[in-house]
Amino acid sequence: MTPQVKICGLTTAAGVAAASGADYLGFIFFPASPRNLMPAQAAGLAKGVSQPTVAVMVDPDDTLLDTIFAEFKPHYIQLHGNESPARVAQIKSAFKTPVIKAFKIRTGDDVAKAHAYEKAADMLMFDAKAPEGLPGGNGLSFDWKLLAGRSFGRPWFLSGGLNADNVEEALRISGAAMVDVSSSVESEPGVKDPALVRGFIEQVKRIRL
Repeated sequence: MTPQVKICGLTTAAGVAAASGADYLGFIFFPASPRNLMPAQAAGLAKGVSQPTVAVMVDPDDTLLDTIFAEFKPHYIQLHGNESPARVAQIKSAFKTPVIKAFKIRTGDDVAKAHAYEKAADMLMFDAKAPEGLPGGNGLSFDWKLLAGRSFGRPWFLSGGLNADNVEEALRISGAAMVDVSSSVESEPGVKDPALVRGFIEQVKRIRL
């Protein structure tokens, strides 16, 4: 089996084009992020792409969700904040869109929290716990052994500090079948480097699980 790849935090047409070999494309709606977009920008970048698109948000209220869905119609919503299982289920139902729930990982207890979301979310994501105010895209990793041998009721992504040099080891240790990358394929915060994007995707697609 070949791992799947999500390129997250896309902000330019060149980045989107470079990610043509990815399985998912992520667009961020969070003002504190250097990758933050307006809904119209995301809609323009995603026009004509063949892959599923993901709208990434942090503890969004319904007003923000309404604003995004008025112009951008993502295939998935990714929730990267402190949303409860009930809130995840509510968002999924109200917007009739599958949800990816992300978790900030530092210890095994952080990983275990994901089990409470298996009925509410459609996919899970395990990312490194970052400094306060920075939900993701920081180039930080966590101990992949925390995921080794674990099973979940939903498909899941490994994220945090992945790059073309370490992704094969990360997949082998964690047991992940899907990976998410953002900052390690950038030339500067918020700007994807097309060569790094293509190189990461090519490296992942050479791996057989």
